[in-house]
Amino acid sequence: MTRRQFIYSSALAAGATALAGCATAKPRTLAKEDKLRVACVGAGGKGESDVECCGKEEIVALCDVDEHHAAKSRQRFPNAKFYFDWREMFEKEGKNIDAVTVSTPDHCHAIVASAAIKMGKHVYCQKPLTQTVYEARYLSKLAKEYGVVTQMGNQGSSSDGLRRAVEVVHAGVIGPVKQIHVWSNRPIWPQGIRQPEGEDPVPADFKWDSWLGPAPMRPFKKGVYHPFNWRGWYDFGTGALGDMACHTVNMPFRAAKLGYPSSIELVDHSELNPDTYPKTAKIRFVFPEREGLPETEFFWYDGNPRDESVKPLRPDPEITHDIKDMMDSVPSSGALLIGEKGRIFSPDDYGTRFVIRMNDEKELVNSSEHEAVKAVPITLPRNTHPGDMDPKQHLEWIAACKGGPTPYSNFGFAAYLTEVILLGCIALRAGKKLEWDGPNMLATNAPEAAQFVKRVNRKPWHLA
Repeated sequence: MTRRQFIYSSALAAGATALAGCATAKPRTLAKEDKLRVACVGAGGKGESDVECCGKEEIVALCDVDEHHAAKSRQRFPNAKFYFDWREMFEKEGKNIDAVTVSTPDHCHAIVASAAIKMGKHVYCQKPLTQTVYEARYLSKLAKEYGVVTQMGNQGSSSDGLRRAVEVVHAGVIGPVKQIHVWSNRPIWPQGIRQPEGEDPVPADFKWDSWLGPAPMRPFKKGVYHPFNWRGWYDFGTGALGDMACHTVNMPFRAAKLGYPSSIELVDHSELNPDTYPKTAKIRFVFPEREGLPETEFFWYDGNPRDESVKPLRPDPEITHDIKDMMDSVPSSGALLIGEKGRIFSPDDYGTRFVIRMNDEKELVNSSEHEAVKAVPITLPRNTHPGDMDPKQHLEWIAACKGGPTPYSNFGFAAYLTEVILLGCIALRAGKKLEWDGPNMLATNAPEAAQFVKRVNRKPWHLA
């Protein structure tokens, strides 16, 4: 970075800090008929759909480090002002916006969201909420302090099926949950690879330094990190676990009332290296007794069945035999809850549908056909907004910004979910079983793990 670029970047950081530093910043009061004024950080890829899902409101500004990547969103909303740097956008548009969507790579989620919250702006942030445990805890506290409306983009939360499964488990139909097994067909991006040598020219319409943000500086390589392939890199993403667990363990974690784990360990894995997550892994979390519930084990498995270079780790066949009997084969992703009296299995990434079997029954059956499920009353509110999971997740947030009910995946829950998931990433990188003190965010037996709990950000990028 040239001296001029450094001075400019530092000035933007100072401006963003000044804007975010006003302790009196509070959200603008909106009526149901008002238009929510939205600024979108990340306008390509998943950001494109996030912008579109807010499209019936007023899209005031768009920000993306890649002008080409954002082209469709800019064409769709030609009146929205475009920025390469979200700090400049906040400085110039802060008085003109009510809310911010954050659809950047994982490593930039927290710095953008924290600045927006401190400006008194409502925030919709993609999953995982943050890249580190510390950031998740910080955003949860900040959102509560500033009274803003928040939502994480794990859109399965908007479905009736997920909420119904939570009600069924809470009603005690399958008894206290003793084990949870969740597996994913990710990664579908490169993992288990090393950082390449050399450097490529940075395209004129792409701001590499801004894309790196708080991550350490490294040479640009075309197609290696951007777009999409950043997910597998330690500096930018959270691997298959961080990408998909906010979807697939959403229902089990809500249903089993897990709290913080007491230990986390990497049980099995493919080849490890210092740059990217492995191609497949199995991680075990142990949650101690809580609120009258027994100790619960949670096993995470990932790996792409289409990757011929590795055999993806999965639950033992005796655990999933009834799933295979019902569906002819075990799906490439799913969530299985094993209780003292029965089991529930959700065969998709979002927990939107489930099947159930009691211990004295031979076969899994669809939840809508099971008498025990029919007898459970509806206790959770439903998302009644139109459409599929997207845009229902966004519409729930938008309605809440105008005085509606609190979103189901607000940062109070989303930060906890993200925290626990990221502990698996920490255990994988620490290379040893972690004894975990949840309230203090501390591995009591592994002080070396602290570097993965809270990152040292590259200057001038920082949490607000």
